[in-house]
Amino acid sequence: MANHVKVLELAVADRAALERQVRSESGPARCVERARIVLLAAEGLPATAIAERVGCSRPTVIHWRQRYERGGLAALADAPRSGRPKRLPEDIREVILAATLAPPPSQLGVTHWSSRLLGQHLGISHMTVARLWREYGLQPWRQETFKFSTDPELEAKVRDVVGLYLNPPEAAVVLCVDEKSQIQALDRTAPMLPLRPGQPERRTHDYKRNGTTTLFAALEIATGKVTDACYPRHRHTEFLQFLKQVARAYPRQPLHIVVDNYGTHKHDAVKRWLRRNPRVQLHFTPTSSSWLNLVVSIITRQAIRRGAFPSVADLIAAIRRFIDAWNERCDPFIWTKDEDTVLSKANRQDRAVTRH
Repeated sequence: MANHVKVLELAVADRAALERQVRSESGPARCVERARIVLLAAEGLPATAIAERVGCSRPTVIHWRQRYERGGLAALADAPRSGRPKRLPEDIREVILAATLAPPPSQLGVTHWSSRLLGQHLGISHMTVARLWREYGLQPWRQETFKFSTDPELEAKVRDVVGLYLNPPEAAVVLCVDEKSQIQALDRTAPMLPLRPGQPERRTHDYKRNGTTTLFAALEIATGKVTDACYPRHRHTEFLQFLKQVARAYPRQPLHIVVDNYGTHKHDAVKRWLRRNPRVQLHFTPTSSSWLNLVVSIITRQAIRRGAFPSVADLIAAIRRFIDAWNERCDPFIWTKDEDTVLSKANRQDRAVTRH
């Protein structure tokens, strides 16, 4: 004689809610499993068949069917757990924080703490240390650098350079000129392995040096266009030669050129040429503030760093291909920070205090 399975009675609103839960891609798996059990029970399937379809045990099916029968949808949710989350005693927290913010003892021979080392040193679980570090945003394994400008003319130079970016003189051209000396033509000892799904582009760690070049580049702020030249050396002779090239590229226009404080920019030969060409004016960034100059880092990141160059000629060709393509798609550089905002962040020794 056939066994008759009692069909679970399911309210229309409950059915709709359970079907939405089953279709959800972000819901917890345990909630989806319970919703499927109840829906299949409402179709009249026996507990064994439901267990096979859902991938759980028969007692689990019986448990959640009975829970729904007794309490409806609310009974399918997890019951609140008793007790309260464990809290680390305040004195232990203070000990961990104080030890973290102090250098490790010299006898340990390390420069900074790891969670395991600090846990062992204090006789507590390294997981406790790690949780407290996450809570306070402490990361002893990380280190960053900073640099304050000591230029006595810091404010005047910032106002001069930023003023040019924000309000260039009428009918004048504003350019950023920068150099990158000793760019190495590095060739890898094996061909690079290309990008693949789930795997980045790869290259060998070792390389072969094939010579160097020096890149001079001038970025026009109003358009983003770059004028460039590569020379085998980096002296005032090459800088002056590039200045003349830039002057020829912008004839009969006042030129305001932002440069850093490298010695070649202030050579007597350069000064004499500037006196003979008063339409060209140099504006110097403060010392330790090369971030006010905009150009060479772009070329380094996008054309040089990941390349492989069998010769200096190949390196120069790659730089020029990048600049030609850049000039076809370039956009104006729009400086957004005013002088006061830049100055408030450029030299903060008086506020460089340790706090926690």
